Amino acid sequence: MTTDSHGPTGPSDFEHRVETVLLERLGRVERENRRLRRYGSLLLVGGAIILGLTVAVFWYSGRFGLGGAVAENLAARQFTIRDSHGINRGTWGIADDGTVRFQLSDVQGRPRVRLSLLPDGSSGLSFADSSDRKLLVMGALPDQSTSFVMSDRAGVPRAVLGMSSNGSANLVFANRDGASKAGLGVDARGQGSFTLADRDQQQQVTEPDTEPGDSEAADSQPGPPAKPARKK
Repeated sequence: MTTDSHGPTGPSDFEHRVETVLLERLGRVERENRRLRRYGSLLLVGGAIILGLTVAVFWYSGRFGLGGAVAENLAARQFTIRDSHGINRGTWGIADDGTVRFQLSDVQGRPRVRLSLLPDGSSGLSFADSSDRKLLVMGALPDQSTSFVMSDRAGVPRAVLGMSSNGSANLVFANRDGASKAGLGVDARGQGSFTLADRDQQQQVTEPDTEPGDSEAADSQPGPPAKPARKK
């Protein structure tokens, strides 16, 4: 047996001190592990909440829009508009030939309004009935000539208002067969004329008086209005 300044000591006292130190260290390690597990659980819950909020924000902004989150640019060849029943109500896109077209359809998905821009610069706007017969057509060509065509319920053009690139204008009226029956015209010089077709299809034309020798003015008078082209 050994002795120190505090009295006799033995193997049992040394083992007891060692065991006490180990137990204290083990307790500290367990406390640290419990604290780390709590922190890990909190981090896992926090990450799940953040992920859920992110998904919810993206879903809400994609369905209803989100102020301040408007994209700077969207690129696509075609956009499609569908109603709550999945019916195609509109399309906006570019065709393989380069034509850009915006089309609106009714509740049955039948095209009723078309706005087109062709590769050569020609543009047009048309309104159709439920059978896709064009009732109203407006067009503009690259040479700056324009036309306004109104058709009856059978799709036959009955009234045509046109403006040529040289500044002349004309208004033509047709019967149910599409044959021209009356027309008004003003040429590029400002000279006007009136054309009326009788029952025998003979045209009576009234022209303004011209001075003798004024061949240029006579040649510039608009001829009988052209027969509106029937749709095929």
